[in-house]
Amino acid sequence: MQKLLYRLAFSTVSCGSFLCSPACLAAEETESVQSAADDVTGPELSGNKAEDGEDDASAKDKTAPPKKPLAKDPPGMKRLNPIYDAWIDPKFKRVVVDGEICLTAGQLEMFACLKGTKEHESIVAVDCKAFMLHAALLAVGAEQGAPVRFSPSYKPASGTPIDIQVVWTDAKGVHRANAQDWVKNSQTDKTLSEPWVFAGSGFYEDEDTKIKHYMAEGGDLICVSNFPSAMLDLPIESSQSNSALTFVANTEVIPPRGTKVRLVLTPRLKAVEKK
Repeated sequence: MQKLLYRLAFSTVSCGSFLCSPACLAAEETESVQSAADDVTGPELSGNKAEDGEDDASAKDKTAPPKKPLAKDPPGMKRLNPIYDAWIDPKFKRVVVDGEICLTAGQLEMFACLKGTKEHESIVAVDCKAFMLHAALLAVGAEQGAPVRFSPSYKPASGTPIDIQVVWTDAKGVHRANAQDWVKNSQTDKTLSEPWVFAGSGFYEDEDTKIKHYMAEGGDLICVSNFPSAMLDLPIESSQSNSALTFVANTEVIPPRGTKVRLVLTPRLKAVEKK
């Protein structure tokens, strides 16, 4: 599975000199989330429409990727795919993806899901493929751990801790928040203190086609309830039972539904030892 994900990493972010192994991208020291977010300011989420005068033939080509308004590329970042608003930042070793607020109150199983999957139990929905974000995290040096296990005994998810910051704009200007502050423990009324870890989800094989599918494409992107299919999960026990969900949305600090947001995923990389 690891070899397959490395192939995905290389094919997804192969942008000239940027094509290199995750080890080559390890940071000598990790920049703080706040300073690293400075050049993601003012996410221009309204998008850039395609320029006039495009080739009519290409518009009629049904095999071409669908065209849609795209956000401007943040300075110094590499777009993961032409049709998704997601980037990789080789300088600050982080992954950036745009999304939208889809829930501001209620019980949670996710902080963020994929668009069209689990918006009823997630705060943010992102329009991207989960495997692309997984590959991008590998490419900036994050190490995949292992998803949660429930049998024969509970073993929490593991992997590189990932700090997540949310950036958005409104009439008052640019705002930033730690994603943990948008999630509240329903029992203690305190905001989430644990970081997410890069559990890495897994693959299942279709019995008929024998094709392997990345499990997180079902929507389990950034979870607050433990799922073996989670790409990012919490390293603590958190029930997925509807009658015992641990976390709820921290309504008071979340922007209105429909607000465009930018998620900044920054792995806590180990410093490279100097020889």
